[in-house]
Amino acid sequence: MSDGFLTVDGDWRITFANDAAERLLGKGRSVVGTVLWEVAGSRLSSLETQCRRTRAEGRPTGFHLRWPVGRRLYHVRLAPAPGDGLAVSFADVTDESPPEGLMADVRTDRMSELTLALAEAVASADVVRAVAEHVLPPFGAAGLIVESLEEGYLRVVGSVGYTQDFLRRVDGLPLAANSAVTDALRTRIPRFIESPADFVSLYPELDAVVMASPKQAWVFLPLIASGRAAGCCVVSFSRPRSFSEDERTLLTAVSGLVAQALERARLYDLEHARARALQRGLLPTALPSAAAVSAVARYLPAGRGDAVGGDWYDLIQLSGDRVALVVGDVMGHGITEAATMGRLRTAVRTLADLDMESDELLGRLNELIRDLGPDVFATCLYAVFDPVTRVCSYTLAGHPPPVVVHPDGTVHCPVGTVDPPLGAAEPPFTLHDLHLPEQSLLVLCTDGLVESAARDIDQGLAQLQQILASAVAGASYFSTPQNDDDTCRLDQLCDTVVSTLLPNGEQTNDDAALLIAHTRGTPADHVASCSLPEDPRAAGQARDYVREQLTAWGLDDLTLTTELLVSELISNVVRHATGPLRLRLLLSRSLICEVYDGSHTTPRIRRAGYADEGGRGLQLVAALSQRWGTRYLRDGKCIWVEQDLVDGEKYVQPGEKCVSAW
Repeated sequence: MSDGFLTVDGDWRITFANDAAERLLGKGRSVVGTVLWEVAGSRLSSLETQCRRTRAEGRPTGFHLRWPVGRRLYHVRLAPAPGDGLAVSFADVTDESPPEGLMADVRTDRMSELTLALAEAVASADVVRAVAEHVLPPFGAAGLIVESLEEGYLRVVGSVGYTQDFLRRVDGLPLAANSAVTDALRTRIPRFIESPADFVSLYPELDAVVMASPKQAWVFLPLIASGRAAGCCVVSFSRPRSFSEDERTLLTAVSGLVAQALERARLYDLEHARARALQRGLLPTALPSAAAVSAVARYLPAGRGDAVGGDWYDLIQLSGDRVALVVGDVMGHGITEAATMGRLRTAVRTLADLDMESDELLGRLNELIRDLGPDVFATCLYAVFDPVTRVCSYTLAGHPPPVVVHPDGTVHCPVGTVDPPLGAAEPPFTLHDLHLPEQSLLVLCTDGLVESAARDIDQGLAQLQQILASAVAGASYFSTPQNDDDTCRLDQLCDTVVSTLLPNGEQTNDDAALLIAHTRGTPADHVASCSLPEDPRAAGQARDYVREQLTAWGLDDLTLTTELLVSELISNVVRHATGPLRLRLLLSRSLICEVYDGSHTTPRIRRAGYADEGGRGLQLVAALSQRWGTRYLRDGKCIWVEQDLVDGEKYVQPGEKCVSAW
């Protein structure tokens, strides 16, 4: 038989199907034993309804329906069979002349499908898509414009079959300037216009719009929701045509369905936009440019409505050219989780300013999360990269580990202890040290990027490593470029990773964050260090050392200021702290002077009186340097000061001399 034929038993399981029926159902294998409604190609509410009605009434019936796959038109014949079964046949009548009343049946069926589609529509774009799929084909329409009325202006929500040039012409028009829409909304009755001549006759002031339109007939459907004019739905045709009473009745019914759906969708769009704006405000607008690291990031939200998430990322510049890299994920979705994420990100930045070790910082963050409530949990990876030692120290709290791309193109994911998530962990946390070769890439992400229903987190991390290895093979990611070029290449790498792991921008069940950092070490000849005695002679020796080193670096103009800064810092150590005493100079985008001692006492600026002979040292340090501060080590502390080079714009590349322009 060329027609499809199958039988089902009393449980709606297919007991027989010929080849034509199996092709129609689209299973690619035998469908015998499968419930008819579970076969993807037959999931039509009208088919199920007719089958159940035929069995209940016990008499044959026939009807037409449009098949969802291929959109072919079939005449379906149902006949009762022994044992509460049914015999079902499908005849393709797409190319035959439509029998009387057929198109009315098809349109009625489409209206039923439209009702279901609009009930499931969430965003305004979903409403437009539903109307385009279920209204245009049965009426032979070629175009659609859905407009919302916003403060007296018509805004295009979505369209089908129109050029961008035409949409720009009609988008944002005042309602008073579009008399066709005004009439439909004023009378609350659809306007049916059968030709361009009729259009110009009714609305001569819109002659230019009609001439620019590629359509020849129009239906203006007023969208009235809760007694309020919400907008207009314009269905258009590529040639002049008249409209029967049945068509007018159905299209009038469509306007009511679309109006209610669009009103709900606009509320969703508004709340969705507010939620997204909140989340964007909590994430960094741009990552700072650091001497030791170039970095780019991506954030991919998941879900609908206000289901924003708690994923975040950050890059924080620390003293001594060190950089902190952070990726975290507050468990759950919603405004509350997004707000919690903002609090944690702020807390991390505050704690990072204290220059804590990674394990200690997450310990403090763990205490904060516990104070937020028993049901608040978060995962986090906090890493600190030191360009002088090229060591990346990091701590994992229930978070995926970092992935490292070496300069030779090899990719690996270090294996180490992963502590429980914040809120469930008991400190101390484990501190990991990872040595990064010069010009390495450090890749951090949240589990939403690598974990899904189709793959577990280990499979996702393995796939991420494969993507990175393939992307950097033969590419010059590891040269020493200008920062703009470096960022551009990292942007491309980010896009490659995201598009491969989440193809076609598909929605995931979880938010996803990705941070890729290109690390650069400080050249050995840009670091100078010396030990000093614990007595007053130390200040003089430090001045001599500074003078010689700045001359070697071509920074003689900074010598006087630097000698004064170093003298004050070392004098404070000799007076108020204990050894061992050490001085270190770093040449980067700025000149960094660091004084180390063995004490944990906190230096602070004091208010000195007019007659006091001391107490002004740190005031002098603050006045002469661009930045200064203290970081605490396990065996002491470091007081550091920074001075900008050539108005802060000169970046010293490895092996390059810095010549002062002062």
